[in-house]
Amino acid sequence: MKRLLLAEDDSDFAAILKQYLELHQYEVIWAENGEKALDFFKDQTFDICVFDVMMPKLDGFSLAEKVIKINPEIPFVFLTARKLKEDKIIGLKLGADDYIIKPFEADELILRLQNILKRIEQKRSLNGNNIIEIGSYIFDNERLTLHHRNHTQQLTEKEAALIEYLYLNHNQLLKKDQILMSVWKKDDYFSGRSMDVFISRLRKYFNSDPKISIETTRNIGLEFRIEKK
Repeated sequence: MKRLLLAEDDSDFAAILKQYLELHQYEVIWAENGEKALDFFKDQTFDICVFDVMMPKLDGFSLAEKVIKINPEIPFVFLTARKLKEDKIIGLKLGADDYIIKPFEADELILRLQNILKRIEQKRSLNGNNIIEIGSYIFDNERLTLHHRNHTQQLTEKEAALIEYLYLNHNQLLKKDQILMSVWKKDDYFSGRSMDVFISRLRKYFNSDPKISIETTRNIGLEFRIEKK
């Protein structure tokens, strides 16, 4: 059972969300404002956090900044009723693993939390193991190489970082801004164009294995798809 810190000032919404999360095997600690959430975080351990952006006493962004100083590795998700792109960029720059706009389906939140925790577990399992099998390819993220049969492709650091991120999130639709903030550390027009070029390169690198593909969903993002053997 994963422990989750929920910071949400709407008590009715928080109660419903807490109940739903508990049905999906999360132990939920609820705080009605940012200050209380910070106190909980200082005294307890959590696997993941869900912060509302607009809260009294301490807003979600400020809370996240303080939480990161305590534990830089903690994954967290922002919830907000505001649709401002500036807010989303702030959240992602802080290192948020996701940013969800209200209203949303509870199942969507559950799925996103599962994907985040799965990715973290995979990344932990990769630590100290530089060799990753991706379909019929061998990816070495230390030597920056992608090997397939008798051919070895030398990679740039950015290409290797992008491959690792896509692999850790394979078989799920990724929003373009998520990829940009995670790999490029910024979300602007030029970074977006750069990412398009890198994706084209990766498609060529992986084109020898028909079970690997990079599928683009227009105006949303892409999916690094790996079919099971």
